[in-house]
Amino acid sequence: MLMDDPLPLNALRAFEVAARTGSFVAAGAELGVSAAAVSQQVKALEATLGKQLFLRRGNRIVLTDAGRTLYPGVDSAFGELRAATRALRSAPRRERLRVSVLPSLADLWLLPALRDYPGRALLDLRVQDDPVDLAREGVDLRLTYGAHFYPDLVVDVLFADRLVAVAAPGAGLPDDPLQIADADLIHTDWGRDYGVQPDWAQHFEALGLKRVPDIGAGLRVDSTTLAAAAARAGLGAALVPERLAAGEIARGTLRALGPARGGLPRDYVLVTPHARARHRGVQALRAHLQAVAARDRAAITVV
Repeated sequence: MLMDDPLPLNALRAFEVAARTGSFVAAGAELGVSAAAVSQQVKALEATLGKQLFLRRGNRIVLTDAGRTLYPGVDSAFGELRAATRALRSAPRRERLRVSVLPSLADLWLLPALRDYPGRALLDLRVQDDPVDLAREGVDLRLTYGAHFYPDLVVDVLFADRLVAVAAPGAGLPDDPLQIADADLIHTDWGRDYGVQPDWAQHFEALGLKRVPDIGAGLRVDSTTLAAAAARAGLGAALVPERLAAGEIARGTLRALGPARGGLPRDYVLVTPHARARHRGVQALRAHLQAVAARDRAAITVV
């Protein structure tokens, strides 16, 4: 392709959506065309560039090295276009930042972290489970657990965490986790997408205690937020990430039962689309959240 040749925008768009969704079928559904049409656009782009962009494996497609080289720039360019057109459509007098956050982080960490942030009145908070299509939904920042759903984006590590047993101060549970009845253990099941989850047997083992609780006894919940709320309501003892529970422990709405153990395998992270990383408001919020995370790390270390 010569420098003066027009950019093959349709083909680049087909490539971007196919790379992001990992499927010509899914890309076709998003673009409102057939999978064959997407495939033809990608083939035309490959012919123009003289590079193979995908390895085709049945119904699946995988980026080649050339495809991985091309994708970040294309993704960033289309992100800039989406941001520009979104700004023109809405034309706000002052731009709001759209922040997408995992439910447990929203309730237990982000909201307290925004208490002293001067720009909080101009935030648009969205509580969402992973994965989130940041470009399609116009998300400026995403706070979540692990960055595996968001390759090739800007990732800031907020903090690592480990599990601690907590209960309401008035729940009447013993301080020694070994003495808590099986029926008073709240079990959290994050779902099939997570290889490591809060597990009482593993927690007891990490504490050096020889106990295998009956997983058929006790309340079962599907989120950290619900586990913390159940413990706060006096329904039993729950395993929750230590940093997420630190605020409630400090305020006295929860109390720790024994030390924290069992480091979580993924970090809590802040994800930013390349197209928004240089925005002043985004940079200010990123800096604030990183400062809060650093302050929390120091407080946990001192304790």
